[in-house]
Amino acid sequence: MSPELISILALFAMVVIATLRPVNIGILGFIGTFLVGTFVLGLSEKDLLAGFPADLFLTIVGVTYLFAVAKLNGTVDLIVDNGVRMVRGRTALVPWVLFGVATLLTAMGTFPPAAVALVAPVALSFAAKHNMDPLPVGMTVVYGALAGSLSPISVLGLLVSGMVGDTPGFSPTVLFGTAFVYSTLIAILTQLFFSYKKRLSDSRDASPSGSSSAGSPTAGGSAVHGPRVPATGNISVDTATQGSTLTLTQTLQVPRLRATPAQILTLLAIVSLALGAMIFHLDIGILALAAGTLIAFIEKKHLSAAVEGISWSTILLVAGMITYISIVEEAGAIEWVAAGIGSLGSPLIGVLVLCFMAGVVSAFASSTAVIAIAIPMLMPLIEGSPVAAGMAISAVAIAAKVVDVSPFSTNGALVLANAQNVDPSAFYQRILRYSAVIVLIGPPLAWATLVVPFSL
Repeated sequence: MSPELISILALFAMVVIATLRPVNIGILGFIGTFLVGTFVLGLSEKDLLAGFPADLFLTIVGVTYLFAVAKLNGTVDLIVDNGVRMVRGRTALVPWVLFGVATLLTAMGTFPPAAVALVAPVALSFAAKHNMDPLPVGMTVVYGALAGSLSPISVLGLLVSGMVGDTPGFSPTVLFGTAFVYSTLIAILTQLFFSYKKRLSDSRDASPSGSSSAGSPTAGGSAVHGPRVPATGNISVDTATQGSTLTLTQTLQVPRLRATPAQILTLLAIVSLALGAMIFHLDIGILALAAGTLIAFIEKKHLSAAVEGISWSTILLVAGMITYISIVEEAGAIEWVAAGIGSLGSPLIGVLVLCFMAGVVSAFASSTAVIAIAIPMLMPLIEGSPVAAGMAISAVAIAAKVVDVSPFSTNGALVLANAQNVDPSAFYQRILRYSAVIVLIGPPLAWATLVVPFSL
């Protein structure tokens, strides 16, 4: 068996194991680096770790540390609170305001599941109170998080930029822009589809009792109280499931509308971080660490807690997978796979296949890991071809992210867990059907709209 095939089979085994068992795929990546690198390629210990992404490690540590500080001092809650207050009673706008809040959070560097975890409870509680279908509301929040997830200062945006380097035609700003426009488009289409479906259902059955769905209150009943916004600025969400199985009470305490000095400083630090990275090309990791440390020193009670808020699991995942991908490259497997895809007829068709593969795998596995695997496979495929490199990179990254609405992903699971006044089993089936449609049309649509027009 060739080294190329062994390294690819080991990679496939990692994805399967991480999908079926609660183990960080980064750990498997480091194990695979040792086993394949030592016993198949005969590499030395120094060569095994030559692909460790030290710069990216520092960047993710810095960005997630700054976000942890922002979360601890209430800056994140302040953003969410102000977003909800902006609508002033116009309920139809609330999902879109929360879409914007989720976008802002991830664009600042918040990891998408963290943004969804913050915003989804508010959105789905609001949907329950105002008898709105929780599926399009929840999906709108997820796509808001995905819209900002590839910004130049986000973890995923930095990951992609770090892997492609100075590839001609690639721009971090274009990557962010295409992801934002694409995610917004999918969110709009989702809202329009379910709005049309509701009007069609209402016209067919005029009786109030006739419109029963997984998004409607169940016959067994559950006492759900949506968000109440009293003068003090608190949002209270209480969920109680009748029977003896589960009782959950959650209260979201959001800060006052007036920002504290620490919150103002945090917002200024985030803006400065973005400007320093995009305009002056300064090291984001060092800037974020310096800003986070300065703010934490001002509020000493957050100094140690902020370190605990660093996304160590994400860092382990990214570091382990990128280190193993360097072993896969050393084995020649990247060029081997790219040549196989390229033999399908043309690089353009090869990009389509890679987009679809990234979407299908990402629906069940970590999209971050999928991006770390797919982008290196893309580069030799498009090198020297008429395919627009920047758009192809954007399409593959978006194809891996757009399917994060799957109930097997963290984002989809958060929507499922926070939906109120629904039959959980039926709502799960609805999310599953919806995500299956997204998996089928999302990646090809990214290819058709981003790659094809710029490669002909």
